[in-house]
Amino acid sequence: MNLVKCPRCDLNYIREDEKYCKICLRELKGESNDDEVELCSICNEEPALPGKDICLFCLKEMNKSNSKPDDTTDSDSGENVDTSNIGDMDSVSGMDEIIPEEDDPIPSQEYGEIEEELSLEDVREDEEREADEDEEEE
Repeated sequence: MNLVKCPRCDLNYIREDEKYCKICLRELKGESNDDEVELCSICNEEPALPGKDICLFCLKEMNKSNSKPDDTTDSDSGENVDTSNIGDMDSVSGMDEIIPEEDDPIPSQEYGEIEEELSLEDVREDEEREADEDEEEE
């Protein structure tokens, strides 16, 4: 009893006396494969609920964790915040906007090359000149 690959799909192994694998036989008969079950995306063990990507157990656990008040994070931080001088702060609406002054000239040394217009012909000539110089150096 030797195993050989299915001649139709070339994926599944069948016995020598069988013609096609079970999957190919189902496809040839026109039956659909309904036994494919999606597993939970969190635990990857239980089947997911219809229309969801998580199982019932993980959904219940998520609901439990969301319904608990989150008091543990405040006590775990170890820092106590002094709220007595919060009222002394200016409100955001009373603050002035920081607007850069437009009178400051842009230094021309930074953008000097950008101000010069280059044509495509000038760029090509520069590239050819650089290529010629590179060839002469070698």
